[in-house]
Amino acid sequence: MHTQLRENLDRVRGMIAEAAQASGRVADDVCLIGVTKYVDIDTTKALYELGCHDLGESRPQQLWAKSEAMAHLSPRWHMIGHLQRNKTKRTIPLLSVLHAGDSVRLLQAAHADWPHADPLPTLLEVNISGDAAKHGFPPAEIPPALRQIAALNHLKIVGLMGMASLEGGRDQAQKDFAALRELRDQLRSDCPDEILLDELSMGMSHDFDLAIREGATMVRVGSSLFEGFDGGH
Repeated sequence: MHTQLRENLDRVRGMIAEAAQASGRVADDVCLIGVTKYVDIDTTKALYELGCHDLGESRPQQLWAKSEAMAHLSPRWHMIGHLQRNKTKRTIPLLSVLHAGDSVRLLQAAHADWPHADPLPTLLEVNISGDAAKHGFPPAEIPPALRQIAALNHLKIVGLMGMASLEGGRDQAQKDFAALRELRDQLRSDCPDEILLDELSMGMSHDFDLAIREGATMVRVGSSLFEGFDGGH
C-alpha cells in the first residue's frame, strides 16, 4: 500500500507543480489537502507519514475518530464538507482550517465554539455554480454580509472555497473556477480590513490542474491519491 500511495502522491505533486508553473507560480504556492473521507485510519496515517500533513474530511464523525487516533501526529485537519451547527462544538476545536463557512449562522456557531487564542482560518464557501444541491453563499449575498462576518473575531476569514458544476465537464469547471477568482478580486475592492481573501480553495481529483491554472492556492484531492488499492475510492 505504501508503495502505491507514494507513487500516487508523487504523481499528484508533479501535476500540481506543472499546473503551478503554467500559472506563473511554483508548487509551494499550492497547498495539497489529502481528502481522506473514503479511507480508513491506517490509510490516512500512511498518507500523513508520506508527508501529506494537510488532511481533509467532510464528515464530522470521521474527523472525530481520526483526530483522536492520530493525535500524536498532529495533522492539520481541514473541514471541507457541510457542517451542521449541532456538530460545531465537537468539531471546530479540532480544525486547522474551516473551508465550509457556508452561512452566517454557521460562522456564528464556529465563532462561539472556537476555544483557542489565535483565530481559526476560515474560508467562505460560495455556490459559484448555482447548483441547487450545493451548499454555500450565493455570490450576491456575500458583500452585504461581510461586515457582520468581520465582527466574528474568533475567525480569520482568509479566502473563498467553491466547487465546480456537477455537469458540463472540464470546460465548465474552468469557467466556474475563473468566476470564483473574479468574485474574490471584486470583493477585495470593498472589504473590511479584518477580512483577507488571499486563499482560493478549489479543485478536486478530476480538475485540480484547471483550478490551479485559475489561481487556486488549495486543492482538495482524494481519489487520485488512493487509486490502485483497496483503501481507495
